[in-house]
Amino acid sequence: MATTGDYLRLWRVGGHHGASLEVMLNNNRTSDYCAPLTSSDWNETDVSLIGTSSIDTTCTIWQIETGQVVGNTARATEGTVKTQLIAHDKEVYDIAFSKLGTGREIFASVGADGSVRMFDLRHMEYSTILFEEPNRKPLLRLAWNRQDHNYLATFAKGSNEAYILDIRVPSMPIATLKNHSASVSGLAWAPHSSAHICTAGDDSQALIWDLRNMPRPVDDPILAYAAGGEINHIAWSTIFTDWISICYGNQLELLRV
Repeated sequence: MATTGDYLRLWRVGGHHGASLEVMLNNNRTSDYCAPLTSSDWNETDVSLIGTSSIDTTCTIWQIETGQVVGNTARATEGTVKTQLIAHDKEVYDIAFSKLGTGREIFASVGADGSVRMFDLRHMEYSTILFEEPNRKPLLRLAWNRQDHNYLATFAKGSNEAYILDIRVPSMPIATLKNHSASVSGLAWAPHSSAHICTAGDDSQALIWDLRNMPRPVDDPILAYAAGGEINHIAWSTIFTDWISICYGNQLELLRV
């Protein structure tokens, strides 16, 4: 399991203590100071790759080597920087790998400069600006469609709208989801359908949208759930696709759809 904060930490889950720290990765060797990390994503196709985003405008792709038993000794888990790049003009708030191509080279990021940018590990000298928020509001999170990797979703700080983007038609959202009455705080694509996404917000609502009629406007969600407080995180189960989890206050709730 990977966590971010000051550094990227990898944990081994299980055993007597529940979880133990396997390795702490810091790419700043010249100073004790490390710019805080804002997010991470583990590549599902090549699990040796983990990407992190940071407030210092950079994204870092780590190559992870897991311990192998050789004779009676075991080599510890290690990590090396595969590449580090200045991804945005301001803080980077999120990073996510796509399964485009072979599923290991393409990733995107969002940040305080209000842009969504796409990168290819094979051609790091280039990047593509997929979208710029009209008012240059910071974009906080992004998520790739888990079935059709031409689509991704994002939302801006303090906005009650979520944007659906088609990377084949950059610059303009292909749909804008507007039914939240307060700031959007999270989003999750359905793992088993390319046409469904769930958004959550500070209005205590989790809304499921049907996007099959894009590019026609998507006016209303097909399902809505009212939670007991402002929702701050949402996840759609990959294996049990009828279940969505939401967090608010000190509670975790499981919703069956």
